[in-house]
Amino acid sequence: MTATVQPALDGSVPTAPVSTARRQAEDYETWIAEVWPAYIAAAATGRTFTTYEIADENNLPNPPSPQAHWGRLMTLLKDEGYIRTAGWACTNRPTAHHSGVRTWKGTAAARRAAA
Repeated sequence: MTATVQPALDGSVPTAPVSTARRQAEDYETWIAEVWPAYIAAAATGRTFTTYEIADENNLPNPPSPQAHWGRLMTLLKDEGYIRTAGWACTNRPTAHHSGVRTWKGTAAARRAAA
């Protein structure tokens, strides 16, 4: 059964609502290859950010296992010297109810690599 869109009173047809669901990557390696550049670019700015802020700004997909892979990504970036911990903040992720999350900041090495 297909859903039909009812025209507005002026006769125009409204656009279909955009889903707020984030797409999900098929496998870990493909996901890392897609999201890595966005986090490297964020680190190069030197600004403080949360993991979700960068994912949301860049419309990045969820990993195959979101509970484990987001944290693993940030650990890899930290181990590679691109980011460091900066503190804590309340997340703006809609499903997290303003929970406390780690904030990250790009390192001087990340800023030099971008130059």
